[in-house]
Amino acid sequence: MLNAWHLPVAPFIKHHQDKLSVTLWLRGDALPQRVVLRIEQDNEELGIAMKRQRNTGTGDVTVWRGDIPLAEGQPRRRYSFKLLWDNRQLWFTPQGFNRFPPAKLEQFAVDFPDSGPQWVADQVFYQIFPDRFARSRTRSAGQDKVYWHHAAGRETVLRDWDEPLTAEAGGSTFYGGDLDGISEKLPYLKKLGVTALYLNPVFTAPSVHKYDTEDYRHVDPQFGGDAALLRLRHNTQRLGMRMILDGVFNHSGDTHPWFDRHNQSGQGACHHPASPSREWYSFSAEGQALDWLGYSSLPKLDYRAEGLVDEIYRGEDSIVRHWLKAPWNMDGWRLDVVHMLGEGGGAKHNLEHVTGITRAAKETLPEAYVVGEHFGDARQWLQVDAEDAAMNYRGFTFPLWGFLANTDISYDPQHIDARTCMAWMENYRAGLSHQQQLRMFNQLDSHDTARFKSLLGKDVARLPLAVVWLFSWPGVPCIYYGDEVGLDGNNDPFCRKPFPWESSQQDTALLALYQRMAHLRQRQQALRHGGCQVVYAEDNVVVFVRVWQQQRVLVAINRGEACEVVLDDSPLLTVASLQCVEGHGSLHDGVLTLPAISATVWSGRQR
Repeated sequence: MLNAWHLPVAPFIKHHQDKLSVTLWLRGDALPQRVVLRIEQDNEELGIAMKRQRNTGTGDVTVWRGDIPLAEGQPRRRYSFKLLWDNRQLWFTPQGFNRFPPAKLEQFAVDFPDSGPQWVADQVFYQIFPDRFARSRTRSAGQDKVYWHHAAGRETVLRDWDEPLTAEAGGSTFYGGDLDGISEKLPYLKKLGVTALYLNPVFTAPSVHKYDTEDYRHVDPQFGGDAALLRLRHNTQRLGMRMILDGVFNHSGDTHPWFDRHNQSGQGACHHPASPSREWYSFSAEGQALDWLGYSSLPKLDYRAEGLVDEIYRGEDSIVRHWLKAPWNMDGWRLDVVHMLGEGGGAKHNLEHVTGITRAAKETLPEAYVVGEHFGDARQWLQVDAEDAAMNYRGFTFPLWGFLANTDISYDPQHIDARTCMAWMENYRAGLSHQQQLRMFNQLDSHDTARFKSLLGKDVARLPLAVVWLFSWPGVPCIYYGDEVGLDGNNDPFCRKPFPWESSQQDTALLALYQRMAHLRQRQQALRHGGCQVVYAEDNVVVFVRVWQQQRVLVAINRGEACEVVLDDSPLLTVASLQCVEGHGSLHDGVLTLPAISATVWSGRQR
């Protein structure tokens, strides 16, 4: 039997001035006579003969080496391995062996040079829905103003923090969380291990969720206005925390002066065909504004209009650029439903405009982080670098849901075993460069889904498994506010409950696990920058190893009964001593003994 090992990180890759030395490890009875490194130079396929190396302490592993020249070609270096015998060939890619050449986007990929934001992979993000996280001690009475909410056809509702959330008036119900409240809770977040914040929309808008923007250039007074955001930014900077904002550029709200549905004396596009902003929206032949998914309060923006393009991203003081500049100095944008943004009421020329948003952000702040919201496959945007990363629903959240919670995004039954789960995750990762994988935005849930704890139902004991997975899989982990203390809730609005600040309402054991995993990730370079190799995936058990130079982190997830797992002999696991750093499993002579419903993490260094 032939086995092969390669990951796009050290020790398999080493950078030497104008070349990238790539090694492939092989073991088996019928080794190939030749190995060719298939590379690309400006999209042209080239083959480089690899040289067999002298055995230098790798035991019975045969090492082949080839060099990728870096003086020419595109920064994304795609490559695979062609193994040759007298009468046959095999190809080796991130998904293993194949008898025919891999597709362009199914090969190993590494970015040299890497122009993406270098700080992202080291972060632990925390997503905050501002109205429901913390109400500041200094909140003024004026911030609790009741007004008529046109989209809901009723007045807004203000509730006390501990008052139960109901389905009534979901978008019109406020609990009074604000930006100064977040500032007051930064010590808590620092202790948790959080290093970066992602805020749901903070700009002026009538609803509690603020995805119906009324003014892109000012912070909603209910959240404390511009001054509160500036205070929060200064406070996060003092603590070394990054912060990104939510950009809702697919649609505006119908109360935005550009559209102005409810003020017919104004000059908005809704009632005035001659309005300066009329072409910024799309209208049917009957004069009806085209909206987003049937929500009339969310008219679609039309990027055919040059004026809109300038205002949103292209102009020197565009909205995208404005918030990345002083005094705000935000670190990037999360782009809401960005795959739907485009021209003519749809997504025409979408990639052009998404790329334009990212380009404008990078021109303003070279290290800006641009992450797109995609519930579907985001790789067509990522593979052309239209975004730095995506919310990794398809490549992380949904496979994990299927394996641990037996559900899909439609909340239909989905029972998958470990092998299927890993095939799903590995297939998705294979289309991305190593650096892109490290910047993918991994979450267990969000403001747009049910809480993972609620999805688990009777299997809630599996929740710690998901937490360990979140912090150890390639990508940057993001905690949705309250998950760390056991906040539950089904779909909107129930996934947006106020944070339970009374310790008696918190799951302190779960909170401690989040703290330990966040701090473990900060201590282990392999968890932030390492490659990932699945070493076992059968039935109820997933085992993978993160590799960075000589550092190894082994992770075992067991959703079922107590069991023993025999690992195949792997040169990746020739470690002098693997120490258990989380959980209660044991490892002796290649045999894992795993408790029922458990997650265990070991770390060590290669001999």
